[in-house]
Amino acid sequence: MDADWENAMTQSFEISGVPSEGGVLIVVDHASCNVPDDIDLAISPEYRDDHIAYDPGIAPIARRMSEKSGYLAILSTASRLIVDLNRYPDEEAVIVASSDGVEIPGNYLSAEQKQARLDRFYHPYHERVGQLIADLKPVLVASLHSFSPTLRSNPGLKRPWDIGIMYNDHDIAPRLALQFLDEEGGLTVGDQQPYSGKDLNATMNRQCEAIGQPYFGVEVRQDLIRDETGQARFADILLRTCDKIRTALA
Repeated sequence: MDADWENAMTQSFEISGVPSEGGVLIVVDHASCNVPDDIDLAISPEYRDDHIAYDPGIAPIARRMSEKSGYLAILSTASRLIVDLNRYPDEEAVIVASSDGVEIPGNYLSAEQKQARLDRFYHPYHERVGQLIADLKPVLVASLHSFSPTLRSNPGLKRPWDIGIMYNDHDIAPRLALQFLDEEGGLTVGDQQPYSGKDLNATMNRQCEAIGQPYFGVEVRQDLIRDETGQARFADILLRTCDKIRTALA
């Protein structure tokens, strides 16, 4: 294992925690709302830290989890509005022109400009995720996201879940996660809610499904993790869940 993990931060990712083989790797595709000064998205400042820009509340949860021995986190350091890391590089939505009813004029790019964005932010992130999995051989990968309980573009849509689990074909770890979260009590747990991993699972498809790496995806409701109390609560819940899954998989 190379030594450049410590305090690692680049334009596209940061690494939190101490690496150890056979542990848990936490992957956070939408951790940051940061937009570099040399990129103008041409949007109102209010949307720069809106849920369309990142997954509020989830980065502090990942960092709290990475304080525990055996847990390492890799977190994005650029806004989802610059590039959506949980998409395939050839998808149109990898650099969105609009999101939840908000137009993003600065994302109308030429093919060359789009490639430059991908080379600067997307590819380094995914290369590092793949390298960490190859080097550390984690027992489990946990992909953390948060979701908005309401959408501007569809105000009638109700999203009542506290936490949802996402997965595609490899469902052993996700089924265990659903079981252990249900045993926590007091949680409304969604199976493939509010998103389905059959449809939106690009990072885990590429990095885990493709090599048979056990993983599960998590979506936590944003209004439950806006403050430190909520973040601590769900960090503890997810640590307990991951520890139980590790034991079950072993």
